[in-house]
Amino acid sequence: MKTSKRRITAAVKASGTSLTDIVGLGPITAALIIGHTGNIDRFASRHHYASHNATAPIEASSGDKVRHRLNPRGNRQLNWAIQVIAISQLRHDTIGRRYYDRKIEQGKTSKEALRALKRRISDTVYRHLVNDAQQLRS
Repeated sequence: MKTSKRRITAAVKASGTSLTDIVGLGPITAALIIGHTGNIDRFASRHHYASHNATAPIEASSGDKVRHRLNPRGNRQLNWAIQVIAISQLRHDTIGRRYYDRKIEQGKTSKEALRALKRRISDTVYRHLVNDAQQLRS
């Protein structure tokens, strides 16, 4: 296990990715994200990427009550990786934790607040992957 972790860490560093700059995202999770995402250019926008990794919520409104629920589609491995990042951010005093707390203060349930945090993390991951791809082209 230690050898595998060292090899993955070395491979992630060699890739030149900036994903590990995100709080709560280590080399193992970065490798998982890079592997399951593939070429980031195949996604037209952060919204398409969120739909692919199942962090784009599905509307489940009824009457005057506007609600969103979990998206069961998409790449579940990517969704799990983003869940790991979100839980890691919630355990420490981070920007993600403050965002989550702000959503709770706005009246969201804990599941809704976590879903919003995961979407925000998905957008951040997408931005990092796009920037990394642009730097490779330069």
